[in-house]
Amino acid sequence: MTNISENVTLQELGRRAKAASLTLAATPAEQKNQALHQMAAALLNNQEEILAANQRDLQQAQKMGMSEAFQDRLALDEKRLREMSGGLLALCELPDPIGEEMARWQAASGIEIVQKRVPLGVVGLIYEARPNVTSDAAGICLKTGNAVLLRGGSDALQSNQALTKALRQGVQAANLPADAVQLLEDTSRQTAAEMMRLNQYIDVLIPRGGAGLIKSVLSQATVPVIETGSGNCHIYVEASAQPQMAIDIVLNAKVQRPAVCNAAETLLIDEACAPQLLPQIAAALGQAGVELRGCPKAQAILQNLPCRAATEEDWATEYGALTIACRVVQNYQEAVEHINRYNTRHSEAIITENPEAAAYFQQHVDAAAVYVNASTRFTDGFQFGFGAEIGISTQKLHARGPMALLAMTSYKYLINGAGQVRK
Repeated sequence: MTNISENVTLQELGRRAKAASLTLAATPAEQKNQALHQMAAALLNNQEEILAANQRDLQQAQKMGMSEAFQDRLALDEKRLREMSGGLLALCELPDPIGEEMARWQAASGIEIVQKRVPLGVVGLIYEARPNVTSDAAGICLKTGNAVLLRGGSDALQSNQALTKALRQGVQAANLPADAVQLLEDTSRQTAAEMMRLNQYIDVLIPRGGAGLIKSVLSQATVPVIETGSGNCHIYVEASAQPQMAIDIVLNAKVQRPAVCNAAETLLIDEACAPQLLPQIAAALGQAGVELRGCPKAQAILQNLPCRAATEEDWATEYGALTIACRVVQNYQEAVEHINRYNTRHSEAIITENPEAAAYFQQHVDAAAVYVNASTRFTDGFQFGFGAEIGISTQKLHARGPMALLAMTSYKYLINGAGQVRK
């Protein structure tokens, strides 16, 4: 496997990725699907080696006192590895977007213009301790004819090494260049900064992780960046909400998997229903081990239940853990105002039976995914029917929301003439 530790420079990794991307761009869909099948099989065939490597990473994380949420993101087991393999196979069932004719027309000069979908080229991915991202990114990039240069965190290095080794075996088994998938094993900040400026070879850079990582990439990169989101997501319980629906959705959005970016971090509740409903929601959250941090109105309502005072910092915090901030608001307009002030433009939800409130919320909230009467946990490539995702984009250019196959493409114009010259 090519890597920095074998005295291969980052420039050389970039050159190899660029060369591989040119091959992939002209590779037919059938051969790319063969590679995905081989990659899926290679993950399972190398299961023992991959899980052993992951255990070494986990042991190191435990020694360093990393949080349970961090260890959950880092951990692999047989079930998660099967899911990663299944995700690669699921990509085979999806249409190949490359080569799709998006539009065709004849200009006034008589030239014929065809707009066709093409790969982005070389995708650089900088991410934290999420080994599943290694497989998802490799699969999505290969399906869309892109080469990928992966730079995971040092905490998951051994897991990523084992995963990348297996994935490269699968690519090569389909007679495609193994350099379509490469891992940058030097996890130093200096090398990461160099990667962010590798414009000669990397066409787009995608950071995936916490707010600190994303901010660092945005401030340093000269390569074009697609910003993927930290998720300060909100659930707003409007006055007309069905109580049991509100309880179920809030509990699911906070508790089902608190460490992920589409988990709810703030509960907003209308003052009209808060006295009756907030204690029920708080009791359900408390039974699930969730710590509440509330505004003065919320604390007054919950005087018989545990609720710490929320600070200004709490409204802007992505906890990634069993903690939730809570604020009582006057109406849905104030809820939207709060959300647009503090959110990260990821996923927001309203629980309501009021069509006017629902319409106002979906129109005015600035976020990639805006829900009515459903959990924010659905913001996910699989749940949207896209297959595996490479991240959740919280920006408006070039992609937004779960980034699957179409988000990893661009287009070019093919022009055919009959000797026309411009006058």
